[in-house]
Amino acid sequence: MKARFTIRRQRKEEGIALLISIFVLLLISVVAIALIVSSGTESSLAGNYRSATGVYYAALAGLEEARGRLLPKNPNSFQATAPGMLPPPGLPFDMGYVSYITNPVGAEDVLATYPDTEYDTEPYTVPRASAIVNSTPSVSGVGGVQGPLYKWVRINAVSEISLNVDVDSDTIKDDNPLYYDGAHFTINPSAGGQVFQITSFAVLPNGSQKILQYLVAPIPLSFQAALTLDGNGVIFNTTTSNNFFVKGNDQYSAPSCNPSPPAAPITALGYTNSSDSTIANSIPPGPPPPSGREDHYTNGIAPTPNVAQVTLPTNLTTVTGLNTLVQAITQSADVPPITPSGDLSDGNNFMPAAMTATNPMTIVINGDLTINGWHHHGYGLLLVTGKLTYDPDAFWHGIVLVIGKGWLYSNQGSSTGGHIEGAVFVAKTTDSSGSPLLATDPLGASRFDFTSSSLTPSGSNYYGVYYSNCWIRASMPTLGYKILSFHEISQ
Repeated sequence: MKARFTIRRQRKEEGIALLISIFVLLLISVVAIALIVSSGTESSLAGNYRSATGVYYAALAGLEEARGRLLPKNPNSFQATAPGMLPPPGLPFDMGYVSYITNPVGAEDVLATYPDTEYDTEPYTVPRASAIVNSTPSVSGVGGVQGPLYKWVRINAVSEISLNVDVDSDTIKDDNPLYYDGAHFTINPSAGGQVFQITSFAVLPNGSQKILQYLVAPIPLSFQAALTLDGNGVIFNTTTSNNFFVKGNDQYSAPSCNPSPPAAPITALGYTNSSDSTIANSIPPGPPPPSGREDHYTNGIAPTPNVAQVTLPTNLTTVTGLNTLVQAITQSADVPPITPSGDLSDGNNFMPAAMTATNPMTIVINGDLTINGWHHHGYGLLLVTGKLTYDPDAFWHGIVLVIGKGWLYSNQGSSTGGHIEGAVFVAKTTDSSGSPLLATDPLGASRFDFTSSSLTPSGSNYYGVYYSNCWIRASMPTLGYKILSFHEISQ
């Protein structure tokens, strides 16, 4: 009886192992399918991310090529390779002008295959079909190898209308080009460089597309006077010599530049704080006219002495702006910054041998520089962060910036008639102990001391500072175009 019951129970349990096996196999199958689906999703996500990243950087490469080619010293600059892309120096890029960099594959007509429909979505008063269009090929490819896969980059001017802003707060949005003074947009072309909009369109072989856009403007460095004393409570002590002049009328040629006709004259001696207007009283008395040397400080048009307050770009009137400028110039210097080990003289000439009239260079001096017995010619931009003691026998053709200690000094007599052709700018961004001023501090008292009375001319040469637009242009450093805004455009 007992044996029969056991056999019956065993028969009831037959097949349970099969069911468990089927259930386990089903569970494993579900997990496997989930893993396969997850793996496919991850692969798809990775592919999408790879495409999105690739097309993003392709478009970004287009923006950076255009920004780089805006620089005059770039060997592939528009000025060197495609002068029709931008207006001549000194003239604005007017609204209604559009320039493209194209990046075709083979004989592809980029602008026909990938038309710029984005332009007409922005509020320009001149539609794309009516715009004056220029184009030039990309230089991104090397040795016949295709560069980044962007298709075109557009460069155009912007206005209050196109950006939907009222820069001058006159309640009217005008369609005139905008400029950048180092801190703000402005409608004043003399306050800074023109703002450009750069738009880049990229397409990958898989069809991924991206449009990116910059607003850029050059870091402002402009001169409103032949000699500018920036800051508050400036100190001006000048020589009693009849052979010292500061002139704001344009003169002197540079290689490939002849001031004919000359540029518009600028102020001879400029200051930035209205309270410093009394520096005109520092011009020493002496022979006529009528009571001193008033006609030694002139631009040929304004009454003499031509000593006046000047308005500078915002970045040249603040500690932060000037420090940024010094950093930008240092980064763009043609040789590493120089820390003098002695005076600049014939026996210790640490100026680069490659610096010539046809190759002006940007030279940065960290600390004080004393020029003593160096009876030569310098060409380019000289930035001194300490005190500059100048030998009036030396010539400098270009730009002299004394930013930091802000002290330009000379008490040497001489007879060879050296002078500065271009412009001189002096600003003090340190306190009395030489420590850097805080960003919130006002600028210190820049100082100009040319006090020797034994300066005599040689031939037709006289001492001093003579404005030269040609030498300023030849010596202007490559400061780069600052990115004012960046965004992706939805498609």
